[in-house]
Amino acid sequence: MKTLWQNCHAATMAQGVYSIIEDAAIVTQGEHIQWIGPRAELPVGDYPAVNDLKGAWVTPGLIDCHTHAVFGGNRSGEFEQRLQGVSYADIAAAGGGIASTVRATRAASEDELFASAAKRLKSLMRDGVTTVEVKSGYGLDLPSERKMLRVIRRLGAELPVSVRSTCLAAHALPPEYKDRADDYIEHICAEMLPALAAEGLVDAVDAFCEYLAFSPEQVERVFLTAQRLDLPVKLHAEQLSSLHGSSLAARYQALSADHLEFMTEDDAKAMAESGTVAVLLPGAFYFLRETQLPPMDALRKHGVKIAVASDLNPGTSPALSLRLMLNMACTCLRLTPEEALAGATIHAAQALGMAQTHGSLEAGKVADFVAWHIDRPADLSYWLGGDLEKRVVRHGVEID
Repeated sequence: MKTLWQNCHAATMAQGVYSIIEDAAIVTQGEHIQWIGPRAELPVGDYPAVNDLKGAWVTPGLIDCHTHAVFGGNRSGEFEQRLQGVSYADIAAAGGGIASTVRATRAASEDELFASAAKRLKSLMRDGVTTVEVKSGYGLDLPSERKMLRVIRRLGAELPVSVRSTCLAAHALPPEYKDRADDYIEHICAEMLPALAAEGLVDAVDAFCEYLAFSPEQVERVFLTAQRLDLPVKLHAEQLSSLHGSSLAARYQALSADHLEFMTEDDAKAMAESGTVAVLLPGAFYFLRETQLPPMDALRKHGVKIAVASDLNPGTSPALSLRLMLNMACTCLRLTPEEALAGATIHAAQALGMAQTHGSLEAGKVADFVAWHIDRPADLSYWLGGDLEKRVVRHGVEID
């Protein structure tokens, strides 16, 4: 059915800027936007359904392009320990850190993982998130990674949110491969990725390129396997040190390189040339009390598209609000509110390979949008938490 949405202002986010339309109207047909523009230019026609948005500001549905929302257990106890002065190394030596999440995730059933992840995604959805990426990477063996990816697919099937599934088997070294990183990478490349891809569980492949995870050479083996499987790649890079993982990602036309606190200007140049999106994760920056800022001037100078995501995970960014991340991106990482909103809409869509269909309000794109009762678009980065009054439309249908 054709539906008219009117009495609103639109921040379309076309071309990565507000692109404001005052007194706008939007026409949807089924799941797509058929027309958008000033209400005075609305095409004459029959509109069986008309919605009065009462002066709201309409933006694209928010997109959280980097989360680890499926996991077992809880690490708030470790958070408390760190605040009391216990080092991360000591916690890890005692069996904590990512190893504790791997044990809990392996032990949990699919139903248990689904139930806990659904609660987290519903928190993000209350912020106006209509699309989310979820990574595996807390299973680290084939049965457990398969279990996580099946849960991710189920989340997309049962919740009113679009979910992209990323295989992050190269996240950390599992205990059974202690001191045998090359053997584990071979297992990922020869067995895990081919099997999981054949089962239709993977939309993209990610890895963690860092001195405490995997080397650029090991990551490249994963990328070559993904390439053979016709899967796009992404990369956790330059969070704690400079290994030029972001340049490696660029060589493989990665959708994104994420974190990037220690990236160089040469890395930024490489990403700009390849179209690889820089995904900033202010939640982890804040939670870990980092002081090394990503090179914002270099990213802007070379025209790298910048996205913002929650990095929702149990260890370094237990973030349940993407809007709070927008504020942190402005206050901690020096983005403008306009850059932050672009980072959670059109640039986030690009980081997921979805920019042709999502991320901006344009004719032909999927009708995912939020009508916010706010004074101006910058309010989305301004308010710290809370539940802003809004109406959420996904695939042309208003959802609760």
